[in-house]
Amino acid sequence: MLDPAFVRDNPETVRAGYANRGLDANAELEALAGLDTERRRLIPEIEGLKREQNAAASEVAQAKKQGLDASHLFEANKARGQKVKQLETELEAIEAKRVAIVTTLPNLPHASVPVGKSAADNVVVRTWGTPREFDFEPQAHWDLGPALGIIDFERATKIARARFAVLMGAGAQLERALINFMLSLHSGEHGYTEIEPPFLVNSASMYGTGQLPKFEQDLFKIGGEWDLYLIPTAEVPVTNLYRGEILDGRTLPLRYTSYTPCFRSEAGSYGADVRGLIRQHQFDKVELVKFTTAEQSYDELEALTANAEEVLKRLELPYRTMALCTGDMGFSSAKTYDIEVWLPSQKTYREISSCSNCESFQARRANIKYRPNGTGKAEYVHTLNGSGLAVGRTLIAVLENYQQKDGSVVIPTVLRPFMGGREVIAKA
Repeated sequence: MLDPAFVRDNPETVRAGYANRGLDANAELEALAGLDTERRRLIPEIEGLKREQNAAASEVAQAKKQGLDASHLFEANKARGQKVKQLETELEAIEAKRVAIVTTLPNLPHASVPVGKSAADNVVVRTWGTPREFDFEPQAHWDLGPALGIIDFERATKIARARFAVLMGAGAQLERALINFMLSLHSGEHGYTEIEPPFLVNSASMYGTGQLPKFEQDLFKIGGEWDLYLIPTAEVPVTNLYRGEILDGRTLPLRYTSYTPCFRSEAGSYGADVRGLIRQHQFDKVELVKFTTAEQSYDELEALTANAEEVLKRLELPYRTMALCTGDMGFSSAKTYDIEVWLPSQKTYREISSCSNCESFQARRANIKYRPNGTGKAEYVHTLNGSGLAVGRTLIAVLENYQQKDGSVVIPTVLRPFMGGREVIAKA
């Protein structure tokens, strides 16, 4: 959530930022300006009446002490109290309207974000590795996996519905190996603290990271009286670890990594991504989350992105890193890098990680602050998050890039210790 005072004092900056995002927010900004005018009219009036109430109360007490009739003073103060309640009710309604508008407005893009309308305007920052030259036609993972007996889409549909998968045998082992490898790398060499959070969160947590109220249709909500949602990413529970708290700034930055299953309805998604493991309702992910200061946050974004890239380097999978343009960024992000891995069957790069700096946008919603030196005025932290990596998509990349002509798949060297020394997945 943006600072309402910043929106009020910098309307042209805000309009320009949203215009770069391809959004026309004039109606919302005009409504906010009108509500702010009403708010600034009401607050001094309420405070003035309360001062009069306090003064009148002293007069009533003094009159009673002197044995004088204070009924007229008492009645006037009673009427004044009723007026205060009325105005406070009006102020609460105005505040609710302000919040309702502000919470639907996305974050403003950082000055370094390239201006553009869509993914076509994203900018290649760097590439790593060279796509493999095959002497045969590489298979897509949705053919390769079932042929090896390690992915079963049909039985998953029978158990649940379409866009779920059952990983079997070496497929399940490979998924687990990727998770353990990523967690070991991030919690060991990269210095993140591993977290295992709840996989269900309440609506306050979803609000804190920006999923609610705008994106409820993309979530799986638990029915009945439960105020619980299945998490779409570990970003939600891990960021909300410190909701409503004030941190000691001397401990920042805080860096966390977390494996969780993730659940998304993927409302409105369609096309080729519906096939295979690219866009599932349930998938595994290892997430990276940071809490830091405004001064450090963009250095921390570069480091977080490099940490996610390192997974692909160790797996020897070609990738490229993209700076998302203003029109392609997520709701809460001020700047995002997408890491895209090479998929031979599609002869293109596909997203495997998004690494974002949300600045104080989420912290303001979740009320997460810090005191720079452990004391003094509290400020909002900056929050960052990124996939380190999306495990299912990494499994796809391993299967497709390491496939052999006979249909077998060579296990990347770095994963073999996590697979009991296994070197190849072959047909039984």
